[in-house]
Amino acid sequence: MKTVFVCLALILVVAGCSKPRVYAPDDVVARASYRHSGPPSLTLYTMVNNRTGNGAHTGLLINASERVIFDPAGSFYSEATPERHDVLFGITPGMEKGYRSAHARSTYHVVSQTIDVSAAQAQTAYQLALQAGPVMDALCTSSTSELLSQVPGFESIKSVMSPNKLMKQFGQIPGVTTTKYYEDDDADLQKALEEGVTPLTQ
Repeated sequence: MKTVFVCLALILVVAGCSKPRVYAPDDVVARASYRHSGPPSLTLYTMVNNRTGNGAHTGLLINASERVIFDPAGSFYSEATPERHDVLFGITPGMEKGYRSAHARSTYHVVSQTIDVSAAQAQTAYQLALQAGPVMDALCTSSTSELLSQVPGFESIKSVMSPNKLMKQFGQIPGVTTTKYYEDDDADLQKALEEGVTPLTQ
């Protein structure tokens, strides 16, 4: 119980899970829509405390009929990525880097775990993401794990609250490749957002 409490506290304080719920208009989403030329894939993001190793937030990049990020109860914001109930649209290569850059700072790094999937699997994850939000505060990992468990081939994923536990489960799936992204900018997420994302929207 103590572990769960600590995890929830980290998510609320560090990832800034409390934010207004938004639902971008159809025309805004349509203009931002981006289809990536790479293979269908899923990328699990885990934001990890550099000092303690504890996970603080979970996100999921889905490359399907369009490329989106399911960022449940997250704080990422950019005018170039309209949002509908925790799904971010318009995830170009620049915006994907901006997402990682906004979360990686002097106190946290981002672990990215990617696996190529079939078009059907990716589209299932995409549809589930559109239906999942808005996610309540501090439930980013449980909502992501529940989404993944409904994708064919990912039934082994159990519903968990801990970002590290989901990261471990995902890493055990054959074919997953893992990278870590570090930066040394301001520990304040909002400052990181302003400094790291704004140039990408211009």
